[in-house]
Amino acid sequence: MNETMEARLARLKEILRDHKRLAICFSGGVDSTFLLKVAHDILGEDCVAVTAVSPAFSAREMQRASAFCEAEQIRQIFVETRELELPEFYENPPDRCYHCKKQLMGAMTDAAAVAGYPVMVEGTNADDISDYRPGLKALEEMRPRITSPLLEAGLTKAEIREASRNLGLTTANLPSFACLATRFAYGERITAEGLKRVEAAEEILAQAGFTQFRVRVHQNLARIEVAPGEMEAFSSEAFRNEIYSKLKALGYAYVTLDLAGYRTGSMNETLRERG
Repeated sequence: MNETMEARLARLKEILRDHKRLAICFSGGVDSTFLLKVAHDILGEDCVAVTAVSPAFSAREMQRASAFCEAEQIRQIFVETRELELPEFYENPPDRCYHCKKQLMGAMTDAAAVAGYPVMVEGTNADDISDYRPGLKALEEMRPRITSPLLEAGLTKAEIREASRNLGLTTANLPSFACLATRFAYGERITAEGLKRVEAAEEILAQAGFTQFRVRVHQNLARIEVAPGEMEAFSSEAFRNEIYSKLKALGYAYVTLDLAGYRTGSMNETLRERG
């Protein structure tokens, strides 16, 4: 651990210590798990996890989040969200994430306040500001009810992973997984059925042994992204046929492999091309 990282971790702890009671927006991913662990170690019972129950989050993620809170004996509050009732969400415009985040975080902060936790913190890190993320605008509009201590402390994803390993967290090497709504091309209507289908498709890839992947949806076409180092699996005709058959059975008319491999925010590439 270098001096810069040590200073950033010290700053994070200082930020968290300044709060007497905190609610943590907790999804069970790398960033929020690390943040919850550090905050709970400092504040104990004055720290609570708040988890969204949404069709846009997979059952696998929900199970991981619940298992962590149970193992660490952290109180967890569940909040049902209603993104699918918002035209600004299900019509899937380029700023969908802004409207979704505003609704989701509003519901979560309200639930936390009722439980006696007036401030919520969430896991945006220093690397997140480099991509197109309209959800960050929603967070800015909701301050000071919501803060982003990892970002404030300047911690990067790599540093959070290293610090997580030092704490013995199993999420240290967990692949990044965003909300399932990010799998749909902008303008593609998002439905509960579509979200379940893409969740099932990605579960097929997880069961096949892939670690970093996405199934992107373009109408009736499923575009598979996997890490470049894992792409060789598709050189087997038998394996290709197996994956193709399973995704076809879910209702996709076409199944294709993206030769560029997995990358964060690939749906935003069309926005950059327009710009």
